[in-house]
Amino acid sequence: MAAPTLALNSSAPGTVDGRHLRAVVFQDVRLRYVADVLHGVPTAGIRAAVIGGGRGLLARGLAGRGMEVTSVDPSPEAAELARQADDAGEVVYAVAPAEHPGLPEGAYDLVYCADTFEITEDLDAVLSAASRLLRSGGTLIYDTVNRTPLSRLIYLGAFQRFPGTRIMPPGRYTASRLRPPAELASRMTAHGLINLGTCSFKPRSAPALVTATRARRAGRVTDEQLPSLVEFKLDPDGPPLVTYLGHARRN
Repeated sequence: MAAPTLALNSSAPGTVDGRHLRAVVFQDVRLRYVADVLHGVPTAGIRAAVIGGGRGLLARGLAGRGMEVTSVDPSPEAAELARQADDAGEVVYAVAPAEHPGLPEGAYDLVYCADTFEITEDLDAVLSAASRLLRSGGTLIYDTVNRTPLSRLIYLGAFQRFPGTRIMPPGRYTASRLRPPAELASRMTAHGLINLGTCSFKPRSAPALVTATRARRAGRVTDEQLPSLVEFKLDPDGPPLVTYLGHARRN
């Protein structure tokens, strides 16, 4: 059987969009973490910006909880796919890089950086931009990838190089852009952000992740079936060996 075409921000037949697969399987833990961070604060009317919004899945999830959401992504193709998927028209979509999102400063209660910290070559520019978007006391939430031997094996090896599990084009991830929690927290301080905590998250099991990835590459399952096969869960007491979430407050 021929290998699938790997294409980010594409829904063309026969393609595997690893970026979207990641968003699909992360959706539940992202939304659960947002709920945990807000501690029962009413979400209706909260102004939120999703940086690195991709096809809009996370933005629509936040909008479904009553937030007023703007989703920003550098890919016009991703933004168009997001608009097509948004039947309710609840989210505003914009095309801009994370380093220069082009949104009004001090206007947001919540900024979520998704698919961003481990992609950008200029982390300080992203943190500075996110900080400026937040009102004083506003909340930054993010998820990213730690720099460990296991994360290198998965993100640099399995997801980019190994034939049976490749879902990303080469160079999507590099070792220098994987972000240890302590290093990230230190960088935030320079931009008026106080990191308040991190939380590991992981799949039900490594074999489940491998099996689901191979099945999706082979076309045996759809994107929508992946979450139930992988079952990502929050692991607040575990070390962030691969992926983790975190949140910070704007001074």
